[in-house]
Amino acid sequence: MKYKMIKMVTKAQVLSTLKKCFDPEIPINIVDLGLIYDVEVSGGNVKIKMGLTSLGCPMQSFILDDVKSKVSKIKGVKKVDVDLVLEPWSPDRMSKKAKKKLGW
Repeated sequence: MKYKMIKMVTKAQVLSTLKKCFDPEIPINIVDLGLIYDVEVSGGNVKIKMGLTSLGCPMQSFILDDVKSKVSKIKGVKKVDVDLVLEPWSPDRMSKKAKKKLGW
């Protein structure tokens, strides 16, 4: 009898994939911008808690669709839920790398 190894999705894989998602108005990925608040992985289900640079961000649907699309392509992902945090974003959430790129 042959068994097929099932590779579990990891938080690190999800975060790596999210680094390929960008706010079109800022040339920095959403992880380094500090828009990702939390990632939970349970089996093939991924739950992402994220914010936007502004509550009325005109690119909201583009960014959310991009996140869902890219994460759903990770092998083993069955479902992607994105919860949008409706609290003001602050540049303090950005990584040192992002701040340096923007000259802050």
